[in-house]
Amino acid sequence: MTVTVDSQALPVDELGLQTLGDVLTHLQTHNRLVTHVLIDGRAPDLEHVPQLRRRSLLGHTVFIETTEPRQIALDVLDEIHRQMDEAETARMVAIDHLSVGEPNKALQKLSGCFTTWQAAQDAIQKVAQLLRVDLDLIRVEDVSLSSALQAFAEQLRTVRGSLESRDFVTLSDTLQYEISHTIRQWRDALAQLRAIVA
Repeated sequence: MTVTVDSQALPVDELGLQTLGDVLTHLQTHNRLVTHVLIDGRAPDLEHVPQLRRRSLLGHTVFIETTEPRQIALDVLDEIHRQMDEAETARMVAIDHLSVGEPNKALQKLSGCFTTWQAAQDAIQKVAQLLRVDLDLIRVEDVSLSSALQAFAEQLRTVRGSLESRDFVTLSDTLQYEISHTIRQWRDALAQLRAIVA
């Protein structure tokens, strides 16, 4: 039996580790997040994790790659920041198109914004969950980040309703004023979240 973690042999006998679950628990207690596992040169079926965790190490060669949860969180937050910059540019172009009566061009720009905004919301919540950060404790303008995320979700519903009813005046106002303010709050909150993670 050979267990290699991040190119280093893990002394499983000395540590008293007998199953793959024992190894994974050991890594978790050392603040490592498993990113890749090979057993006898093949990736295991992750749909059967409970059985996989009970699997004996005897007679198997196990290769595991890990990373620090903090590093993953920083990478995700940096990517969110980059994507939010792109979405902000697209939002401003959409507002310009709406102001000159070009709603179809505005909608093309907004489709990418929706995808980015929703992905950013999900990513922020997952980063907070991964690092056990309470989003209610991150405050901007006396509003918690979790409240800002909820407000933004409501604004997105308003935008969708405006699109469905083809109310481009409300759409433009929501994009220009309400969402602009919320995005500023998000940026401040993301900076705080990144400072906590770093």
